[in-house]
Amino acid sequence: QISWTPLLVLGYLFYLLLGAMVFQLLEKQAETHSRDQFQLEKLKFLQNYTCLDRQALEQFVQVLMEAWEKGVNPEGNSTKPSNWDFSNSFFFAGTVVTTIGYGNRSPSTVAGQVFCVFYALFGVPLNLAFLNQLGKGLNAHLITLERWVQKPGRAQVQSAVFLTTGTLLFLVFPPLVFSYVEGWSYGEGFYFTFITLSTIGFGDYVVGTNPNKHYIPLYRSLTAIWIVFGLAWLALVFNVGAELMEKFLQLKWHKPDLGLAEGATTKLEDEPEQPRIHIPT
Repeated sequence: QISWTPLLVLGYLFYLLLGAMVFQLLEKQAETHSRDQFQLEKLKFLQNYTCLDRQALEQFVQVLMEAWEKGVNPEGNSTKPSNWDFSNSFFFAGTVVTTIGYGNRSPSTVAGQVFCVFYALFGVPLNLAFLNQLGKGLNAHLITLERWVQKPGRAQVQSAVFLTTGTLLFLVFPPLVFSYVEGWSYGEGFYFTFITLSTIGFGDYVVGTNPNKHYIPLYRSLTAIWIVFGLAWLALVFNVGAELMEKFLQLKWHKPDLGLAEGATTKLEDEPEQPRIHIPT
């Protein structure tokens, strides 16, 4: 037998290096352009308002940055709804227990930070237990997905229906809603959808944060509920993908005895292993 673990490690590192090179190629030039453009705008501002000097402008920029880090959008006025009303707080609580953590809003008080630590300490396991319980309803579909490659016919039809339905409910239709409500393009809405449900949560796109738009009170609460069910579905899909990849590597690099393989296959058919739901963090 040939161990595939070192090859998996090398492949994993290669994938990270490939991603780093591609992201650098795509984003570094745009970042340089944005930085130069910002410096040019500051220079124009100083030229138009000669009563200010560069130090005063930099201090004002620092004030804006501190306000943004504390979750205060400097755009507009102070009459917009609070970032910590019940709807926004409910959405934030959901991002804590699901480990999404957008980063655009966080507790600023010591009491809030301490509570957030203990809330996550008990909330994250509770969320995992809830998602596992929710995933039990999809176990039959998950087993069908795992055997898709081995059994043609009806299994493929059921798997296609499962994947298609979940894709429509959690990846295709939600970006249409976000595009309409938030004013994003469909691509931006799809990007937000996947980044959220995969718990990556960059925070560059977050629903309900535009100060120039009026949102219904339940908008972010309903979004939080959609996130929970979407997490359960996408976690199952990721889990199946990981297991299929492991089986592919084992079949590719291992050469087991045929008799043992047949016995293992028979045992699998008689006593199918219960799938495990894995929530990416």
